[in-house]
Amino acid sequence: MSPILALFIYVGFVAFLFRRDFREKPNVTAALWLPFFWVVISGSRFVSQWLTIFGLPIGSSSVEEGSPIDAVFYFGIIASGVYVLHKRQVNLSEFVRNNRWVTIYLVYCLIAIIWSDFPFVAFKRWIKLFGQPVMVLVLLTEPDPLEAFARLLKRCSYVFIPISILFIKYFPEWGRGFDSWSGTAHNTGIATDKNLLGVLCLICGFFFFWHFLKTWQLEKSKARRNELILCAGFLCMTGWLLKMAQSSTSLVSLLVAISILLFLGFRFVNKRYIGTYLVIGLILCALINSVSNISSGGIQLLGRDPTLTGRTEIWQVLLKWPINPVLGTGFESFWLGDRREQLADLYPELHLNEAHNGYLETYLNLGILGLLVTAGMIIATFSKARRELLQGDFNFGKFRFAYLIAFLVYNCTEAAFRTHIFPFFIFFVVAIDYPVSPLEERLENSSDQIEMEADRDVLVAQEEVPGRAVG
Repeated sequence: MSPILALFIYVGFVAFLFRRDFREKPNVTAALWLPFFWVVISGSRFVSQWLTIFGLPIGSSSVEEGSPIDAVFYFGIIASGVYVLHKRQVNLSEFVRNNRWVTIYLVYCLIAIIWSDFPFVAFKRWIKLFGQPVMVLVLLTEPDPLEAFARLLKRCSYVFIPISILFIKYFPEWGRGFDSWSGTAHNTGIATDKNLLGVLCLICGFFFFWHFLKTWQLEKSKARRNELILCAGFLCMTGWLLKMAQSSTSLVSLLVAISILLFLGFRFVNKRYIGTYLVIGLILCALINSVSNISSGGIQLLGRDPTLTGRTEIWQVLLKWPINPVLGTGFESFWLGDRREQLADLYPELHLNEAHNGYLETYLNLGILGLLVTAGMIIATFSKARRELLQGDFNFGKFRFAYLIAFLVYNCTEAAFRTHIFPFFIFFVVAIDYPVSPLEERLENSSDQIEMEADRDVLVAQEEVPGRAVG
């Protein structure tokens, strides 16, 4: 099949999917497109990189300065999100009250800009981090947040999965590259490297598996059958992409998430003891590994060497790097300036720009204090997921808990506590609570308030007219 014909088929397929989505008339507003574009760009390539693909190069930009096109995009979409939240009368104090540790994390990252060697660059990156909860709040203040969440991930998957297949099979100049760690050829799909493609498969694959189980519980109907077919189709495509990406971290994290999802579905599992089950599981894994060294065997079974393609050696070097152990080097600042150049001289073939470990990355940028704040945010998220399982929406509680554990596993060999990236966005979705009344009720209350103010103005005007009785 020629690439042009494949492109036309892809466009027709995606158009069909979106048309199907619109015809179902979901209970969402047009504001949902803000987190959609946020996720699509964060999960694939920067706007400047897409313009280059379409033959509109804007010139090179340094790591410190970034691209002005990308800066305009992120500023515009964040400003639009803030405007939507203002119109929806989102209460900042209510957000802080329900998300104390998320607030502490955001504030600490902002303060950590002070001791960065590149404070302006760090501040620009913090703005992207700030955009994550803004987009999540736009999602959570939709008329039906769970419906909006499902629609968002489905619409993003309609872009991520088919276009990744298209790029890999028919446009290899865009969908393939060379691994910065091993130097071997790999598939990138819509993303810029195989690990980013892998995490797209992790999130989309987990979502469609969760959505399949949730849809299976509905009464039999044509709509249910079509939704199950959609889920099965995307699970197959995602599985193929995950195989092509050869991302072992994403594969293991996906298997962990699915296993937890299935485990929580068993009736004999007492959800009140979910923390106890987790601790017992960790202890058992540690004991088994100490006896049989199962971790090394598992790594080799996945086709990886025991050093995780050189990661363990890099971790040892980074742990000995002379930084402030309490405060770190400043928010998102370790891989800037002389440090990046020195590491590039030590490992010129690797093109390092992250520690490939989320906890080590947090330590380098935010220090031990930042690790403690991050741990507090994780524990608070665990508590919310457990409460959702017991008292809220059980299906979404399973999603929150399973994704949280998968996210923590993913950060063992990849850095996902970073500004605007897709897996961190989903983490904020499961970490943030904002219990508000439905949008229609808020709009109705707003209209009632306007009418009351108008009536009051009329009464005042009537009182000011001489000789006119009121009432």
